[in-house]
Amino acid sequence: MSKEILVPIDGSEQSRTALNFALEEFADDTITVLNVIDPIDAGYNAPVGMPGGSEEWYENAREQSESLFEGAQETADEYDVTLNPVTEMGRPASVIVEYADEEGIDQIVMGSHGRSGVSRILLGSVAETVVRRATKPVTVVR
Repeated sequence: MSKEILVPIDGSEQSRTALNFALEEFADDTITVLNVIDPIDAGYNAPVGMPGGSEEWYENAREQSESLFEGAQETADEYDVTLNPVTEMGRPASVIVEYADEEGIDQIVMGSHGRSGVSRILLGSVAETVVRRATKPVTVVR
């Protein structure tokens, strides 16, 4: 019976490593790649004083998400795997955990940024939060 594998992607080297791991380990299973658009980023990247700036920011974020999926599928093509791309909006760790629960995901595979010490305490870690909150098994790839 095929398993449902969730691989959150954000364009980082760590998420590419996680995708490669999932493709190697779970090539016969269903692999969903999830890109989470974080609305907090709009506060940093949205054009200031521009009418419709938030819509423009969102459209740019959706285009970036589509670009990530295209690159991920190119990688998956090497394994003869078709990915299921999904874009969601929200806080990444929360969205990943909720998506896994709601969609019947069997395993989450994600990259770790490898922060340590004060940096990890101040910035937090999506992977660490997912590991703590997930009800599904989580594989963190470095």
